[in-house]
Amino acid sequence: MKFLHSMIRVKNIEESLRFYTELLNMKLNHKKRLEDCELYFLDDESGCVQIELTYNDETPENGYVNGNAFGHFAFEVNSLAEFTEKLHNLGYEYLYEPFDLNGKGSMIAFIQDPDGNEIELIEKVVW
Repeated sequence: MKFLHSMIRVKNIEESLRFYTELLNMKLNHKKRLEDCELYFLDDESGCVQIELTYNDETPENGYVNGNAFGHFAFEVNSLAEFTEKLHNLGYEYLYEPFDLNGKGSMIAFIQDPDGNEIELIEKVVW
């Protein structure tokens, strides 16, 4: 068995595509039209992980509300310093600024996508 993707509903597809492609370097693999929505499949840089953004024709005015079971997506970054520069240049801010996770140099930070989904960023220590 192979894990294929995670799906999230988005309120504004243009904002979400900009966030995931420009900031997180994901690539649009393909999109598919269904009867009541458009599906956008985005691949990570390694081609191992995929997120499906679902843009419904009838979207709630205030967007969607996640239950209390979903936590976050996690992405590895080579350098949080470089990512921070890119983040600010694109007009985004951290939800939680970078901090040392375990006292051994691994850094993590959190951001939110345009729909409020949390994303953890991890810079691992390389020995």
